[in-house]
Amino acid sequence: MDLDLLKYPIGKFKKPMEIRLEHIEGWMQEIESLPSKVSVICKDLKEEDLERIYRPGAWTIRQVVHHIVDSHLNAYIRFKWALTEANPSIKAYNEAAWAETPDGKKGPLDFSVLMLEGLHSRWIYALKNLEKADWQKSYHHPDDKETVLISEFIGKYAWHGKHHLAHIQQALDIDF
Repeated sequence: MDLDLLKYPIGKFKKPMEIRLEHIEGWMQEIESLPSKVSVICKDLKEEDLERIYRPGAWTIRQVVHHIVDSHLNAYIRFKWALTEANPSIKAYNEAAWAETPDGKKGPLDFSVLMLEGLHSRWIYALKNLEKADWQKSYHHPDDKETVLISEFIGKYAWHGKHHLAHIQQALDIDF
């Protein structure tokens, strides 16, 4: 088994050299459709299915779904900071530790699916109503030591959702 392929079944995010309107529109569609895709893929899963993993040592399907919400909640806050402050330094969080909290490790999926639906609805509303200049606003990531434009940021989170949907599918298709 190729560990890199198991970690990145759709590959790593590749930022286009020039981010164009068609990239942004496609990424917004992916962000908008993610909650329904998560809901459909997880709809009929049994408790034992939720404990499946997508590679040895990985998170369970349940943890992956809760992680998507944790990550996208943080992303939304970063987005709002970028809109309202001049290149703010955002706060990073320990994803692995969050996945081990009681709600991340054992919480019902319904909680996260509902949160994802509401969060993405609000996020997409905001994205669709940005002014042209807003796409060039940014935040600074202290761990990565990089400045991230809103126009690039949504591409990363569109990729992030697809990346973890692929992990869920992988966990359902693979037996270790």
